Amino acid sequence: MTDPVAPAMKNEDSARGFAFALTAYVIWGFLPLFMKAVAHIPPTEVIAHRIIWSVPIAAGVLLILRRTDDLKVALRSPRIIMMAALTATLISINWGLYVWAIGAGRALDTALGYFINPLFSVFLGAVMLKEKLKPAQIAAIALAAIAVAILTIEAGSLPWVSLGLTVTWGFYAFFRKTLPVGPNQGFLLEVLLLSLPALGYMVYLGLSGQSHFFTTSSTDTLLLLSSGFVTACPLIIYANGAKLLRLSTIGIMQYIAPTMIFLIAVFVFKEPLGAARTIAFPLIWAALVLYSLPMIRDYRRR
Repeated sequence: MTDPVAPAMKNEDSARGFAFALTAYVIWGFLPLFMKAVAHIPPTEVIAHRIIWSVPIAAGVLLILRRTDDLKVALRSPRIIMMAALTATLISINWGLYVWAIGAGRALDTALGYFINPLFSVFLGAVMLKEKLKPAQIAAIALAAIAVAILTIEAGSLPWVSLGLTVTWGFYAFFRKTLPVGPNQGFLLEVLLLSLPALGYMVYLGLSGQSHFFTTSSTDTLLLLSSGFVTACPLIIYANGAKLLRLSTIGIMQYIAPTMIFLIAVFVFKEPLGAARTIAFPLIWAALVLYSLPMIRDYRRR
């Protein structure tokens, strides 16, 4: 989504936009290492701190950019607030599932979820917006469905972590596009709406002696403080970089983070691939190649 108060951007790539997007994706790629460091803290507490400490960062960016007028208008509109409440709910569920999965030793499931996500977005566009699918896109979605079926048969149940991340992020991105505010303003609006229950939960933890923030462990305190940085900064950097890149370029770059997560899960966390994943991941990668080829051809043509 472009920022309505920003000057119109040309539909072309820029070195600055590429640097912004690459920085955001690399931060997201290394995020499992941070989440593993806070795995001993309940996911709900981690999410609460991610929300609370994102507020001053997002607000500071808007003040520096002098883009607060759009937010003021949004706060006076019940319709926009309701829409932001929906996207805020979806992103908080996505964050919670991701934090839990990394701590539970299921980083490979998160990688799979974010690999499937662009294919789900194409499927969502066809179902919700009646967009016509190209043959390559239909084949890509079919391969992804086969991969999910293989994992389901092997586990005896749906790969709910991967599908949960895919569905929540897919619908978040879908509804986020309808939010009539810029990306920076929209993010601040979302965390502001989430900050009230998050703050109340943090007060409850403090009063009941369950808080990891007010403990003798300075490491936990610093980690929870920095959770706002690892949450807000890549989102804000990405939002500003995306405006300076073609959609096809963003579509290809979005595989950077799940690829890094996959490598960290296998080589750092030592999670076993297993027979089903050994088949499923190549199927997903083949699907992504089919999905990306039209974008690459378009990029080369331009």
